[in-house]
Amino acid sequence: MPLFVSLFRFVGGGPAGLSAALAAAAAGAPVLLIDSNPRLGGQYWRQPDDSFGDQTSQHFDLETGLLLINAVKARKEIEVWSGAQIWSATHNDGVNTLRVLINGKEKIVNTANLILCTGAYDRTLPFPGWDIPGVMTPGGVQSLIKGHGVLAGKKVVVAGSGPFLLPVAAGVVKSGGQVVELLEANKSRRWIRSLFVILENLNKIKEGFYYIKTISEAKVRARFGYAVVAAHAGSNGELESVDVAKIDRNFKVKKIRNVKCDVAAIGWGFTPDTTLAGTLGCKQGVAKDGSVVVIADENQESSINGVFVAGEITGIGGSELSMAEGVIAGLSAAKFVGCKVEVSKAHRKRRAKKQRFANALINSYPIKNGWKSWVHNETVICRREEVKLSDLNYAVDELGATDSRTAKLFTRCGMGMCQGRICGRSVVDLVADHLNVSPTDTDRISAVNRPIITPISLGQLAAGE
Repeated sequence: MPLFVSLFRFVGGGPAGLSAALAAAAAGAPVLLIDSNPRLGGQYWRQPDDSFGDQTSQHFDLETGLLLINAVKARKEIEVWSGAQIWSATHNDGVNTLRVLINGKEKIVNTANLILCTGAYDRTLPFPGWDIPGVMTPGGVQSLIKGHGVLAGKKVVVAGSGPFLLPVAAGVVKSGGQVVELLEANKSRRWIRSLFVILENLNKIKEGFYYIKTISEAKVRARFGYAVVAAHAGSNGELESVDVAKIDRNFKVKKIRNVKCDVAAIGWGFTPDTTLAGTLGCKQGVAKDGSVVVIADENQESSINGVFVAGEITGIGGSELSMAEGVIAGLSAAKFVGCKVEVSKAHRKRRAKKQRFANALINSYPIKNGWKSWVHNETVICRREEVKLSDLNYAVDELGATDSRTAKLFTRCGMGMCQGRICGRSVVDLVADHLNVSPTDTDRISAVNRPIITPISLGQLAAGE
């Protein structure tokens, strides 16, 4: 039996992790919450240190986040490890072994009971010039504002697809920056198909208007059916301008104009961070939007007995769905260790409602295959290893690669410190396109799984247990 078998380990301090920890603790289960951030809240409720003062204006509904954070801190049943990085994990004979780095020191955690709420990160698409300093993800821009009170640039282009562009643009405006362009690749009318879902989630309309009001007051007008397809550096090597294209419904370029800016925040939704779950051996699948997710049953339990999952790793759906799943995971986990608690019909009904909205998001913000026409042979695909599209094509045409994994081995594409988190999905799509085949689920799942969860120095490795 592992040490402290009745103590549930939670990984992640965002909406899902906080909700799960509270639900399990309230049911009587002792909890250890392991969070990689220095402060609870995750990416959604990212908090700076106290020296930055009140950051309420940079959040919508921060009150909910603070209630959860303070409630977790107040529960004596919950122990929190902040700034803790899990670099390796294994599952063997019913025991999950987590190797955790805290302040440069390694701790080994053995447990049969685990809830994973590891969230997601920005999805990127390569294009000429995306490796120029000043080209960032929307999450990167928002993280600097929320976590450090730093505005990445004075003249910002916010582009890509998805509702996350709105809070990022609003955050830039509130921080004193100028949003010179706000570009959504898809058409706004796509939401008409999900009218019923909108009506049953009126709070989402309220949130949207919260951001739109800020943007409108700054005289920023969103343009639909536009995308950034190239970036250009100035004499100092930093971003000077971007090419903005009017695109058709398949993302093919129709007309291009140049826009001056010093920062381009470009993102295409989110990618579930399934690395830890995949390392443990949890069953994964490919969602409707092509992203790899962890498969969970109605109780949020994964394919591994005693390992539960909640939040974005089961499919991108936003904070409210994450909280709904977190509560169910926490209650199910508490029941797993013997607490007298049940998941109610109300909990399942709330999750189903939020899941319908998540499905509407996928339908409203698809990423069409036409984006591949933006790249050319000299376009860098892997920024870490400086691998160009021509290198990938050479691996297929001359070296005989028949899938993305083989092309990766030939070119080192995706073998940098991020281990393919940035380029992995694009490599799968581009190699399959060059082979004139559809990407397989095996290719997609292979691209997100990696043996080292977080980079670790040789010194830390040598000093470990």
